[in-house]
Amino acid sequence: MPGSGRSGAGKRRFAIVGAGSRARLYTGALTGSHAHRGQLVALCDSNRTRMHAHNTIVSRAGYAPVPTYTPDAFTEMLEVEQVDEVICCTVDRTHADYIEAALRAGRDVITEKPMTADLEGCRRVRAAQQSSTGRVTVGFNYRYNPVHRRLRELVARGAIGEVGSVHLEWVLDLRHGADYFRRWHRDKEQSGGLLVHKASHHFDLVNWWIGARPTEVFAWGDLFFYGQENGRRRGLARDYERGHGSTAAEDDPFAVHLDDSPALTQLYLEAEHEDGYRRDLNVFGPGVTIEDDMSALVRYDTGARLSYHLVAYSPWEGYRVAVTGSEGRLELDVTESPYSTPGAAPRAPVRGMPPPKEETRSTLRLRRHWEPPEIIPVAMEDGGHGGGDERMLDALLGGLDDGVRADHEDGTDALMTGLAANASMASGRPERIADLLERG
Repeated sequence: MPGSGRSGAGKRRFAIVGAGSRARLYTGALTGSHAHRGQLVALCDSNRTRMHAHNTIVSRAGYAPVPTYTPDAFTEMLEVEQVDEVICCTVDRTHADYIEAALRAGRDVITEKPMTADLEGCRRVRAAQQSSTGRVTVGFNYRYNPVHRRLRELVARGAIGEVGSVHLEWVLDLRHGADYFRRWHRDKEQSGGLLVHKASHHFDLVNWWIGARPTEVFAWGDLFFYGQENGRRRGLARDYERGHGSTAAEDDPFAVHLDDSPALTQLYLEAEHEDGYRRDLNVFGPGVTIEDDMSALVRYDTGARLSYHLVAYSPWEGYRVAVTGSEGRLELDVTESPYSTPGAAPRAPVRGMPPPKEETRSTLRLRRHWEPPEIIPVAMEDGGHGGGDERMLDALLGGLDDGVRADHEDGTDALMTGLAANASMASGRPERIADLLERG
């Protein structure tokens, strides 16, 4: 049988395209905790050094290194390695290229959110899905968080009656928020901005919680904190281009120090000679084209409405949700990080990177009309995204249809909310999602 590694008879055969940091979640799972569910048979990336870094993970787990392919050989890889399912972890703008090619070849796809980053890519994925025997799954891991699932169950059973409105405020702290402004996400053409890349998580949760589809969006957004002009105006800017090797970045709390981590050194610093990609740019340097403070109003096909706010420069990290219905209100308060410390963060071996969110605190409160408030007991779990990563891996790598898995329609709804918000910021008026999808 083509491919390499230990015997995988009866297992689904997975290939990962895009060998960056996020892909390590899947490489580690398929060679460790979830190796009984599937077999990693190939890697595909334009950077051979990064693929070698992933094969190091494979080797350390006791498996033979898997074959590596460049993007121009992607379809060849699908046939030679008899791939059942592709896991797409590339730059957001290129998701559609690999999803479309895999679907045309009849393969299933798991893609990191967002499904893609622009209208043209969204249309291509939808068209390919219509004629394919394969299926698209979008990795919305927040759906698998037990607190979020409990909120959805309460809404679905009618605990607050018919939903009229949702308020969602999400704040990213000075470590996590800053990280989007050091790397490729800072270029809106590559990521669609935070209303597409980050907020697709949040929009999907609302869609899923209330069982509705977005129809119209109005939004404002601005680059208020990061970027060269803001840094100079507030005296936050330091005179360096990138963190690595810079004395000016040494004591900058906004700088990331990749050489603190052997894994990040191998994935990025040692891979730069191939493509020039730098993972540690100055957040107050030139070239930032995304917003860091965004608000959106969304209307749904049920008549419900959402007010949404995302900030990427908060002193703490977490989110507040309120779902108000005809018979009451659900309120969820989550603190993922109570404050950011300068220098090395507790439990974070890499200066400038967010620490693991191992002490997340949440409170879910039900307030029914004419009744005292009730605290709904539910606890966050350890692991990424409040335990969502592990539960998602269980479902997706095991091929389970668990009622939580997000398909291409779910991916479209989340993506189009963000794209409509971007369009509204540009036009200054509300944008209808159906009209955007139909435009040439």
